[in-house]
Amino acid sequence: MLPLIAAAAAVLAVVAAHADGAPSGLRLVTVADGFDAPLFAAAPAGEAKRLYVVEQGGLIRVLEHGAIRAQPFLDLRGAVRAGGEQGLLGLAFAPDYATSRIFVVDFTDRNGDTRVVRYRSDGTKALPGSARQLLFVKQPYGNHNGGMVAFGPDGFVYVGMGDGGSGGDPENRAQDMSTLLGKIVRLDARRPAAKPVVVVAGVRNPWRFSFDRKSGDLYVGDVGQGAIEEVDWVRWPWQGLLNFGWDVYEGRARYEDKALGPGKLVQPVAQYSHSRGCSVTGGYVYRGSAVPAAAGRYFYGDYCSGTIWSLEIVSGKARQIRPEPFSVKSLTSFGEDAAGELYLVSSQEGAVYRLAG
Repeated sequence: MLPLIAAAAAVLAVVAAHADGAPSGLRLVTVADGFDAPLFAAAPAGEAKRLYVVEQGGLIRVLEHGAIRAQPFLDLRGAVRAGGEQGLLGLAFAPDYATSRIFVVDFTDRNGDTRVVRYRSDGTKALPGSARQLLFVKQPYGNHNGGMVAFGPDGFVYVGMGDGGSGGDPENRAQDMSTLLGKIVRLDARRPAAKPVVVVAGVRNPWRFSFDRKSGDLYVGDVGQGAIEEVDWVRWPWQGLLNFGWDVYEGRARYEDKALGPGKLVQPVAQYSHSRGCSVTGGYVYRGSAVPAAAGRYFYGDYCSGTIWSLEIVSGKARQIRPEPFSVKSLTSFGEDAAGELYLVSSQEGAVYRLAG
């Protein structure tokens, strides 16, 4: 079991500047390290002392009272193909987890195909016999698997599906409504046989997305092709099918000269070029109480450069976009705990950090 590293020794950075030159005072402290290729962190409502960390190889580990518990919460190593963009990729706890004990995972199976599976736990560990498959999607290539699962404000599970992989969406799957690839779909975790509903088309690889726990608004970090990384925002609730544009658009730029498929076009609220990174990692709007200076700001970053940015949505537009005074190597994810505090995950360092002021 790994002890919680003292905050004083774990400060990665302390002060930088806002866009207007004022110091932000934000920093990171190390919560724990020693994880094996961690990809995500989360916690259910009501569990103030626990953080669940997803490892790519198929384990979900529990960080409890500052130490990694020896017994994993879930062990799927025998069912998962891991490596590259494949593995155990996502975890979401039901809003009523304290009573239902329902949670959902997303992983690539031994054949490299996507499976979204619902489990129940006994409050300490997952119950293997409770597994019920919610979704199966055949993957034509080994990359762009998506992997994010999140419960929306409506209680349904939302699943991010990449466009199937290769490069440039060669089979035009993101705009093709006959496939779930290149989409964000909605599932009912209580009805495993229910048909998935496509709510967003035109995504390339929505690796990480989130719902603002205060407003319900959707924020998506959609990984770009060779030039542009984008952040998309949609006010909750929305009506009808949305289309984020890929592969007619990469970011706000035209990528292919062809007609857009069905759905209302949503263009990015923020984007950056590959001179500043190569793979966006979507995050969360900070709704915790420990860092008042971060309240209401959406944090996101880049896997390759490690740069972290934050922004605010004002009247439907991104404002005060700024780089933050710290970076994280191989930034695979952000996460929230039960209190809304913000965490950042590094696969290369095997570490989880927490935002501090």
